[in-house]
Amino acid sequence: MLIIGHRGAGALEPENTLRALRRGMACADLVEVDVRLTKDGIPVAIHDATVDRTTDGTGPVKGYIIEDLKELDAGEGETIPTLREILDIIQGQTGLVVEIKEPGTEAIVASVLMDLMPEQLFLVSFHPGSVATAKRLLPGAKAGLIYSQETPDPVDLARSAQADLILPRWDRLSHGVVEQAHDAGLLVVPWTLNAEDEFEEAARLGVDGFASDDPCAARRYLQESIPAR
Repeated sequence: MLIIGHRGAGALEPENTLRALRRGMACADLVEVDVRLTKDGIPVAIHDATVDRTTDGTGPVKGYIIEDLKELDAGEGETIPTLREILDIIQGQTGLVVEIKEPGTEAIVASVLMDLMPEQLFLVSFHPGSVATAKRLLPGAKAGLIYSQETPDPVDLARSAQADLILPRWDRLSHGVVEQAHDAGLLVVPWTLNAEDEFEEAARLGVDGFASDDPCAARRYLQESIPAR
């Protein structure tokens, strides 16, 4: 079962920073980042559309050129990393999950990934159009559809977007969805699991992996508990 470090290791270090990614890389099979573009078109890792919550700055990410964005403190003295910086540190060590936050940015994101493409790469999004575009641009990567709302047929929606996996919010997952997805040849990777009872239930449901803010705790649990059952 794959363990994905959500925003690197968001419970342990400032989220989406190189520090969080290094922490997550110690335990996770893949680390996940959220990607947006700066004013000058540089893909950077930040979840929100504004810098207010996670840095000492204010205003929209797209209002900053990269030089000014790099002046902000993203926690513990970290800066907001570029996608290229992320690729440089993970190369050959772990896989990468890139969440495309903004429709229309897929080509720029893909162009950066092409230069230093990880061996294991997932391109995921809440937007079906972004999933389909990402798969077309980088057919060697796995593409995934994220969803958090009640969705009548998430498997059919994912297949129509050329996805390889679905990433449901944990409370939207059921045994039936897992079976339906597997029958359709899709992987199932829910988010975000942070407690031992959730890890155990995920294993019982037969998911292919899950995202966690504390991938090291997840790794310890799987190593210590699952093999002994």
